[in-house]
Amino acid sequence: VQLQASGGGLVQAGGSLRLFCAASGNIGSINGMRWYRQAPGNQREWVATIISGGRTDYARSVKGRFTISRESAKNTGYLQMNSLRPEDTAVYYCNADLNLYDKVENYWGQGTQVTVSS
Repeated sequence: VQLQASGGGLVQAGGSLRLFCAASGNIGSINGMRWYRQAPGNQREWVATIISGGRTDYARSVKGRFTISRESAKNTGYLQMNSLRPEDTAVYYCNADLNLYDKVENYWGQGTQVTVSS
């Protein structure tokens, strides 16, 4: 079982990026997913959450600009990031509660770099 984040890159301020978080292996479903980010010299901070019922929640710093979503058939989650700012520059990590049929376990993806130039 593996959780893999991708989609990061370099973008100018005001631009957009879409991050992907794909779960692979013998998985029944994704119960909930979260995105975090960590900028150099800073602690890892929570960005967004989507729970199994579809309800979402966002950090104040990204609310209205970022959208978290999930595609159950593909066991994949997304973070659509619009109106990006230089302060959004960080390594972004996905974290998910995976339904492994007989248990639920929490996994972290490896991180994907997002760099926003001014």
